[in-house]
Amino acid sequence: MINYLGLAACLLVGLAAPVAAQPTAAPSVLSLRERATLEDKLLADRLDTIVPALMREQKIDMWVLIAREYVEDPVVMTMLDAENMHARRRTILVFFDPGAGKPIERLTVSRYGLAGLFQPAWNPEAEPDQWKALGQLVAARNPKRIAINSSALSQFADGLTLSQYEGLLAALPAPYRSRLVRTDELAVGWMETRTAQEMQVYPQLLHITHAIIAEALSAKVITPGKTTANDVRWWMREKVSSLGMQVWFHPSLSIFRAGQPAALQNDEVIRPGDMLWTDFGITYLGLNSDVQQLGYVLKPGERDAPRGLRDGLAAANRVQDALTGSFRTGLTGNQILAAARAKAIAAGLTPSIYSHPIGFHGHGAGSSIGFWDNQNPDPRGERPLRPNTAWSIELNAKANVPEWNGQEIDFRQEENAFFDGRTIRYLDGRQTRFHLVGARQ
Repeated sequence: MINYLGLAACLLVGLAAPVAAQPTAAPSVLSLRERATLEDKLLADRLDTIVPALMREQKIDMWVLIAREYVEDPVVMTMLDAENMHARRRTILVFFDPGAGKPIERLTVSRYGLAGLFQPAWNPEAEPDQWKALGQLVAARNPKRIAINSSALSQFADGLTLSQYEGLLAALPAPYRSRLVRTDELAVGWMETRTAQEMQVYPQLLHITHAIIAEALSAKVITPGKTTANDVRWWMREKVSSLGMQVWFHPSLSIFRAGQPAALQNDEVIRPGDMLWTDFGITYLGLNSDVQQLGYVLKPGERDAPRGLRDGLAAANRVQDALTGSFRTGLTGNQILAAARAKAIAAGLTPSIYSHPIGFHGHGAGSSIGFWDNQNPDPRGERPLRPNTAWSIELNAKANVPEWNGQEIDFRQEENAFFDGRTIRYLDGRQTRFHLVGARQ
């Protein structure tokens, strides 16, 4: 049997470090077939480990997920195998804990099997009514607490549509309707938790992301005086497509220029002396990256970015340190935000912190740590920090640039990291020096 975790690692050996100023070789990625095998392996491990732990922690006997084709519950979408890209007509997934230390049952009340990950529990020839079959399955197992995905706070736990909720109520024998439990904990816990197997491959996704950024912010892609911001954005998107992957948002590229009060974008031509900022994220193996880094276009005779710009990047690194140094299991996102801001401000920095979980989605499930337009406590930041979660450390530090007549610039940084419950580490390092356009290749 092929070791796909090992193969994925081997394919990426030798790529440049994330802070490199030079372009890198094109990354290698797994074929679609190889990816599917690995994705299903990762999913099986998640179903075996995360679901039982969450259900028992929350004292839930049964978890019912119902999704219609193209209106899928976001949790269901992450539980489908690599060959089933959508719900089929109506897909119903049921997890049941029989207790006494027995394994969690994984059942699907639907016409189609799901790569052996769920046991089929509906024979349409014997019982044509899918809803009735679900009701019979519930009654036969007699659960005391039945979780459903319906939430006013988290979009990730709000996947049960009104029509399907009504169908579920009508299908359940009367005594079981009062046993329904609306909870965020199973859906968000499933989404936010990263497994040991996933963390073997997640750093590779960041390595690919960093490699593409390094190439984009180099003379291989940018010709000063000719290349526009849009040219770079579309080059990045085409690059991802050529690798058989996809972006989860259109790449950003902004130009910061001395004397310009606002960032320049779109069809603005890149010139020597410009600072470049990019925001870029890709999807691979069911996971997402979200990275912001900075580049500088050298003027004739320059060998590095001006000292003021380098000091601004260093200030952003110090805000990163204040934030990652504030991560503690059990603290809420709001508490982490307050602690990190206090540390940064005490150090003489001007921080803005707007970090978020990352994983199945670029803006993932879990507690927010600030918002770019709100540095105060927010209801979305009240969830406690849990171990084995991945984070987008997104923020900026404002600093004045002496070489630009004291112009204030926000130095934006975003890197992805993993919190194991005690420490947090970047998945593929972080940027500490500028990508240089015009450096010797």
